[in-house]
Amino acid sequence: MEKIDPQEYQKRLDQITELFTGIIQHADELATCRCPYRDRQNRCTAAFGCRNKRKAEQPGQRPRCAGDDKLNYRSAWET
Repeated sequence: MEKIDPQEYQKRLDQITELFTGIIQHADELATCRCPYRDRQNRCTAAFGCRNKRKAEQPGQRPRCAGDDKLNYRSAWET
């Protein structure tokens, strides 16, 4: 088995960390204003009533989310 060069290993870890840092920062930014129950296809996944739910486009699909993303959900997580 080939020995691992510690400097090369650290270099690769740093590259991965940099990549994921950007993804995480973007996700954190979206989490402050986007409904947490809205999926990537703008469908509502909430198992409770929501005034932003709209009728599903086709039977069997989840209802559409009509939220305008202008709400700030941050207070729901901060104490």
